[in-house]
Amino acid sequence: MKITDFVVRRAVDSDAAAVAEVWLRSFAAALPNVRRAHSDDQVRSWFQEVVVPGRETWVATVEGSVVGLMVLDGEDLDQLYLDPAWQGQGIGGRLVDLAKQHRPAGLALWTFQVNGSARRFYERHGFVAAERTDGRRNEEREPDIRYVWRPAKEVS
Repeated sequence: MKITDFVVRRAVDSDAAAVAEVWLRSFAAALPNVRRAHSDDQVRSWFQEVVVPGRETWVATVEGSVVGLMVLDGEDLDQLYLDPAWQGQGIGGRLVDLAKQHRPAGLALWTFQVNGSARRFYERHGFVAAERTDGRRNEEREPDIRYVWRPAKEVS
């Protein structure tokens, strides 16, 4: 059963701590064997000082609590993380739909090759693998995949 009682809105500065905690819980649950490039405190500072105040950050909330986050940076869907307890309930799909509405010309994103559930999620939402790397260009040194989404061309 999918919940319908969640709100998606732009993040405000006071959301930064909760956003960081969702990111930390989600990363730990989805990628337990991936080396993190930054400590928990560095992640918290990054969300507090850089991401929430300076990037297009969106949150999904249930009863006022942040349960998901999305960051758009140009055409990149830069971050999409859900609290593990709230996955599989339509929140991620709603965030992706919002990203597509706000970037109708197309989107791109990176995810780690080992993150099978994320890969399946993005593929279900119309993203196509465009590039694979050995991880030398990311801080975690983890092989990754760049996915792209382009809107369907209308037939005239």
